[in-house]
Amino acid sequence: MERPSLTAEYREGIGKGAARKLRQNGMIPAAFYGPQAKPMALTVNPKELVKSLQTDAGGNVLINLHIRKGEQVDQKVVMVKEVQVDPLKDVPIHVDFYEIAMDTRITIEVPIRLVGRPEGVKVGGILEQVRRTVRIECFPEDIPKSIDVDVSGLQIGDSIHGGDLRVEKAKILLDAGATIATVVPPAAEEKKPEEVTPEAGAEAKEEAAESKEEER
Repeated sequence: MERPSLTAEYREGIGKGAARKLRQNGMIPAAFYGPQAKPMALTVNPKELVKSLQTDAGGNVLINLHIRKGEQVDQKVVMVKEVQVDPLKDVPIHVDFYEIAMDTRITIEVPIRLVGRPEGVKVGGILEQVRRTVRIECFPEDIPKSIDVDVSGLQIGDSIHGGDLRVEKAKILLDAGATIATVVPPAAEEKKPEEVTPEAGAEAKEEAAESKEEER
């Protein structure tokens, strides 16, 4: 799958004042770093950033980041490590880029997607997803969008465990006995308290009074 591209500008100014000025001009501050990379302060267009993240790769998007510094342009493969979002406007206000070495295996969280309707659910059971992500180890090019788990054959009481997961070209970093999903019996209906009518209440009081008279 073709990687999205994004252009970033090298910047000298740092601090809240510089960041505020950038946002006023329709840009946002960014940071670039990695295990072997020299940290850099950058500037990116927030609209282009959002566009680059809207791909079929899911949350773990590899991006060709073109870093422009004067006449020089360097290309780096990065992933978005963190995006700070304005809670009122729901727009990015800062982003961190993490450099990825394509020839080095990485450890990353991947979402788990349950597929199918369990047989146990068809007879009243309830499907519970215990884990929604799993950590894997693989090369960057082999990161899956999600790990799909077929639960259609589960009966009531059955479970899917870490040892049942299979991912091509990746190693699952989860205990084999860890529960991923399970089908549990339906919850027992709570007994509703019997409704007491005024007439029934009066009769009960009369019976109690008669019982006391007999005891005397």
